[in-house]
Amino acid sequence: MSTPSVEPVPLPAKRRLAQLAMLAFAVVIVMFAYANVGLAIDKQIPSGMLTYGLSLGGFMLAAYLVLAKFAPWADPLILPLVTLVNGLGLVMIYRLEQAKPPAYGASPNTQLLWTAVGVVLFSVTLIVLRDHRALQRLTYTAGAIGLFLLISPLLPLLGKSENGANIWIQIPGVGQLQPAEFAKLALIVFFAGYLVAKRDVLALAGRRLLFIDLPRARDLGPILIVWGFSLGVLILQKDLGSSLLIFGTFIAMLYIATQRTSWVLIGILLFVGGAILAGMVFDHVYARFEVYLNPEDPKLFERGLGGSAQLMEGLFAMAAGGILGTGLGQGHPEKIPLAISDFIFPATGEELGLTGLMALLMVYALLVQRGLRTSIAARDPFSKLLAGGLSFILAWQVFIIVGGVTNLIPLTGLVTPFMSQGGSALLANWILIALLVRMSDAARKPPPQAIQDEGMTQVFQR
Repeated sequence: MSTPSVEPVPLPAKRRLAQLAMLAFAVVIVMFAYANVGLAIDKQIPSGMLTYGLSLGGFMLAAYLVLAKFAPWADPLILPLVTLVNGLGLVMIYRLEQAKPPAYGASPNTQLLWTAVGVVLFSVTLIVLRDHRALQRLTYTAGAIGLFLLISPLLPLLGKSENGANIWIQIPGVGQLQPAEFAKLALIVFFAGYLVAKRDVLALAGRRLLFIDLPRARDLGPILIVWGFSLGVLILQKDLGSSLLIFGTFIAMLYIATQRTSWVLIGILLFVGGAILAGMVFDHVYARFEVYLNPEDPKLFERGLGGSAQLMEGLFAMAAGGILGTGLGQGHPEKIPLAISDFIFPATGEELGLTGLMALLMVYALLVQRGLRTSIAARDPFSKLLAGGLSFILAWQVFIIVGGVTNLIPLTGLVTPFMSQGGSALLANWILIALLVRMSDAARKPPPQAIQDEGMTQVFQR
């Protein structure tokens, strides 16, 4: 008797239904928040609520269908978590647009359009990149692309300076773009491929100092090169955020690859030492540390560009919010400079309070945890490093921006992932999520024999 051909319903089919339910719940939360803003400001539900809800829900349904088709075994929590944060960002941008006076540049329509483009890039990445391990063959190409994108704002006719930082490029017909957001993805691919090839050498121990095995002096080349580039970004582009983001991610991936604590200590000493030296030599670097150390100084508060006014206004806003917040639509986030971008986190804190901020950070923590879980479950070293690097850079960016606006660390100019207005960061982060989803699918997918055995079980049960 011939064995019937088996086309079993994949095991994650029920999980996909649960994911769809969580996705719908995330959209409902966003629409509830949107209605809350309108009721608080105008005593009525916003007229465009249905349009926003259907648009956001339609975009995420499209992303879900692509994921279900091309990555059916992927972690079911990732997409709903991103939808929730992205949607809350749209709500806050709408809130800032409704402020009196409205926050400069606040446009929920523009952000919704960027969200649509981000979903398209998410879908294209999943459809085109069927096997993420193909990226390992592009290790040095990715490195070259990443470095070019990083230095492109310094090129004549292409770069554009804004607010004292050289981090933008002008593209005719498109507008301004922040290439560092895309450079970080290319550099993580390069770091993963390079460290897989060199990890055995970099893990070798040299002399022992106290309880730490130091690396050999000849193996310090890679970390010194990345350190030099990060300092170059800090000094030439006046971009502390990208400098700290890239160097910190390299150190984390180096630790994942070698399990050597000494690399972390060396990285911390190099960056802190380099930043202090740059602060002593360059005025714009010193100004950052001056504001960090004395934000309440009246002279710094009134300085204008590079002063402490935006930091202090953000701290005042979070203090006014207290534990439970003033309520959506009932605060004064328009008083915070750059509330739609760098300081959207304090603006959110004023109206949602410490409780809302902790819930938001928990969503980010869950998203990072799912990425790290993918890294642990990955079956090859390149996937482990790539998933670990992408997860870490997301967590690291949240820490840097939250630490900056709370004066835990100096302000950096980074934006809150998926929430702040702007196309560059949003598009790059949607691609990052697509890569994590692709690797999650590969890590969770059982071997072909296991799928066939499950299919036969289903047939006999019928």
